[in-house]
Amino acid sequence: MRFKTVTSPHILQDTRVGQIMRRVLYAMLPGIAALTWFFGWGILINLTIATTVALLAETAMLAARGKPLALHLGDSSAIVTAWLLAVALPPLAPWWMTMIGVLSAIIVAKHLYGGLGYNPFNPAMIGYVVLLISFPREMSTWLIPHGLDQPQAMTFLETARAIFNSELPARFAPDALTGATPLDVLRTRLGLGKTVTEIRNSPVFGIVSGHGWEWAALGFLLGGLWLVYTRAADWRIPAGMLGGIAVISSTFYLINPQHYAPPWFHLWSGAAIFGAFFIATDPVTACATPRGRLIYGAGIGILVYIIRGFGGYPDGVAFSVLLMNIAAPTIDLYTQPKVFGARHR
Repeated sequence: MRFKTVTSPHILQDTRVGQIMRRVLYAMLPGIAALTWFFGWGILINLTIATTVALLAETAMLAARGKPLALHLGDSSAIVTAWLLAVALPPLAPWWMTMIGVLSAIIVAKHLYGGLGYNPFNPAMIGYVVLLISFPREMSTWLIPHGLDQPQAMTFLETARAIFNSELPARFAPDALTGATPLDVLRTRLGLGKTVTEIRNSPVFGIVSGHGWEWAALGFLLGGLWLVYTRAADWRIPAGMLGGIAVISSTFYLINPQHYAPPWFHLWSGAAIFGAFFIATDPVTACATPRGRLIYGAGIGILVYIIRGFGGYPDGVAFSVLLMNIAAPTIDLYTQPKVFGARHR
């Protein structure tokens, strides 16, 4: 008897996909709450814009491709992409910039490759890189975190005016609202000949990394551990990525602790923890074999440190994930279990 086999990708039932996607959304909530507390209403406004545009773009592309709307919209994958991108954007990013990033992620990186399961690159990171390369100034403008040299936080209406009309409150000077991220500060001042000890005395830094940033990272860590516990994410990828960052940053720190930041700073700064649990673990674009996932994660971690320390950008999670997306099929090829008695040519 002959059985008909459908073409790849062989994905689990949609109810299972939707369940995993919704768990990812739930797991992001602690980190989003911390980001909102320290960086204001812009985080939630970005999430609202990104979610709305993602659902509209997903609906339009599904209709154009003749796919059932209810089935594919119900898996929440478009919302996950929107949230991953929105969280990575500055709180006062203009609305049109968020829209461009989401459209690049949903239309170009996802549907033009065939939709969920066919895309070789992480859609959210494609959208982020498009914005980072096209609008570097806007992407590097972050709000000063709440409680750090900021007399009073912006109200919801003031934040909305800044995002939709590019209108900053008159009661604030521009430099009283925005500033560089801790990774930006570290990179710039090291280039000016400062030592790590001198840089760490800056008020922008908190207990182990940046003020506010470390609490957001803690929130994403708690959510990420819950994903691993519920098996919505494989522990090997975040372990490999964070382990890769820890090993290479410790090596350089031991060589010259006054020129290279300690490993705990790199682990808790930027998008390291967020990327390890929520971005690198994307089941479509990551490796599929157990050993391959460890290698894949470690490769991302090493590339993140190389880009941070020697590249042209203060953080390198997006570029590192996309580069390892390219390498994932080859890693799987050489790490797949050998079938007994089979010959490989």
